[in-house]
Amino acid sequence: MNNTAASPMSAATSSSGRSTGKSISFTAELQSMMFSLGDARRPLHETAVLVEDVVHTQLINLLQQAAEVSQLRGARVISAEDLLFLMRKDKKKLRRLLKYMFFRDYKSKIVKGIDEDDLLEDKLSGSNNVNKRQKIAQDFLNSIDQTGELLAMFEDDEIDEVKQERMERAERQTRVMDSAQYAEFCESRHLSFSKKGSKFRDWLDCGSMEIKPNVIAMEILAYLAYETVAQLVDLALLVRQDMVTKAGDPFSHAISATFIQYHNSAEGSCMKPYPESPENTPPPTPTAPSAGSQHSGKTTSGSLGNGSAGQDSAKTKQRKRKKSTAACGVEAHSDAIQPSHIREAIRRYGHKIGPLSPFTSAYRRNGMAFLAC
Repeated sequence: MNNTAASPMSAATSSSGRSTGKSISFTAELQSMMFSLGDARRPLHETAVLVEDVVHTQLINLLQQAAEVSQLRGARVISAEDLLFLMRKDKKKLRRLLKYMFFRDYKSKIVKGIDEDDLLEDKLSGSNNVNKRQKIAQDFLNSIDQTGELLAMFEDDEIDEVKQERMERAERQTRVMDSAQYAEFCESRHLSFSKKGSKFRDWLDCGSMEIKPNVIAMEILAYLAYETVAQLVDLALLVRQDMVTKAGDPFSHAISATFIQYHNSAEGSCMKPYPESPENTPPPTPTAPSAGSQHSGKTTSGSLGNGSAGQDSAKTKQRKRKKSTAACGVEAHSDAIQPSHIREAIRRYGHKIGPLSPFTSAYRRNGMAFLAC
């Protein structure tokens, strides 16, 4: 897709969309979502802010491309067809989205009070009077599918390995929880962007767009936003696992230079606010002791015996330095996902390898690949 084409979004979206949308924050909700997806019970605020910025940026870019597709179709709104068109080349994520649309129809029928037996009969008979979302997806994919691969996904019951891994991780995560922690975990798993539709729409600054997304498109965008968070957590957990040095691993030395840079800068920034603290001051360079200090040292060691005072003093200083590092650099040593893990995950995901790498993704814009599609 040509990135130089005029965007159907108003100028306010590109210039003030981020400032208007970012005045509304999902940081608290994102921390709960990250906890339910495998992060620590109290995810770091800095990490949640970074994740929010990534998700917001990606959805704004996705909306821009969907608006361009909608304009080419001559439509007045961004609909599900535009988003399905953008996702058509990633079969696994498209299959996941189609399954989500089916369950949205399923939930709508349950809310309307339709019996489960009638629901299964409608599914088997292909009745589309209540399968609104599924019918939209099937009709559109039928219009662009020339090989039958896209339509085959409606009948594909292949196990989603990514979803399976997330469920297994959640099961391992809940093994050590008490009843209060498990209740909090379950509440976090129920969070989504779709449950706060008006806030989500304002967060994306949809009011300033010339071509606005309709209701079903907003449902899909909310789903893609959650999937982006989930994939960021998946990748960050892999990065964190890679950073753990394993005994006997010949590849443990091959740590990303980018991660080391972010990791060291994060630790260094934590030490900077207190440059005058004696606990944070590195030990001075050893010099030749003066006569007075030698005499003083001998007197002290002689009175206490075997130089134990000097050893105790060194141990005390070392203990203080460790406590100071733990207090100041708790972010770097906690079990929570660090901002450096997120940055390294994004760097790896968007890393171009090989001579044909610029052509391997149809969703790259401004050098950054979409995570959810």
